[in-house]
Amino acid sequence: MHTTALKEGFLGQKLVSLPKSTLSIAKKSKITENFYVCSLGHYPKANNHFRRRNKGSSDYIFIYCTKGKGEVIINSIKYFISPNEFFIIPKKTKHEYQADDSDPWTIYWFHFKGKTAKQLYNRYKLTDIKNYKVTPFSIEKIKLFEKIFNLFDHNNLEGQIEYANLLSLNFISSFVYQDIYLEINRSNNDNIINSVKKFLLDNLDKTFSLDEIAEKFNYSKSYLHTKFKSNTGYPIMVFFNLKKTQKACEYLNYTDLSIKEISYKIGFEDPLYFSRIFKNFMGKSPRNYKKSQIR
Repeated sequence: MHTTALKEGFLGQKLVSLPKSTLSIAKKSKITENFYVCSLGHYPKANNHFRRRNKGSSDYIFIYCTKGKGEVIINSIKYFISPNEFFIIPKKTKHEYQADDSDPWTIYWFHFKGKTAKQLYNRYKLTDIKNYKVTPFSIEKIKLFEKIFNLFDHNNLEGQIEYANLLSLNFISSFVYQDIYLEINRSNNDNIINSVKKFLLDNLDKTFSLDEIAEKFNYSKSYLHTKFKSNTGYPIMVFFNLKKTQKACEYLNYTDLSIKEISYKIGFEDPLYFSRIFKNFMGKSPRNYKKSQIR
């Protein structure tokens, strides 16, 4: 690895360092004060790329590698970065990073700040013990970066700066929260849970016990409960009652049915019990909910 920073830049590089006027707009805006970009760029095949900051940076630094290789060193711990991997360097932390000699990386990067930036970094730290992640290549992400870059490069209007920063937050968040995205995809492909969900949604006018649901799908009650909650965040019966309640909200919004009639239509024989369930979820009684919708 080279130990001196390249001064001439890289063929095809793109870089925008935002001026004080732009940063001032972002910091003063209620929309972007908690997250805003300070600079961003794209370095293709960055031969001799090297940076060392013994006192760290005042910004968080996001690096996304699409080709080649490089390394990041934080507090003497070295991380090797390969294609489709990303890394976030915390602010005010000693670090250095550099491209590989024989196969220099191509990277997209952001420097960013704000309270949300700190929380985003804290979330990122939880995603992998080594502090970096592999992410599937997506041409849509590259197109989004280009859109963000062009907005920052050609505009200094408040609305456009806000928009560019919101898109930047979306861009970086799509990497940090990719585990959740992948888990959702896996969950959506879980035939057992999908079958239970469909069964419940198709039978909101009926009443079932957990034992009956488990028996129907030929699984133990404890197994089905654990698997369903892991997939959705809800116990089965809580999910069922939530969906009944949300259906009740539709009836309250779009029909003139009485609360008693709605109760029967979603499988509750006791309107008072239905009202208690409804209030637990919505924070108000069905009657007060309906009043709040017609004001």
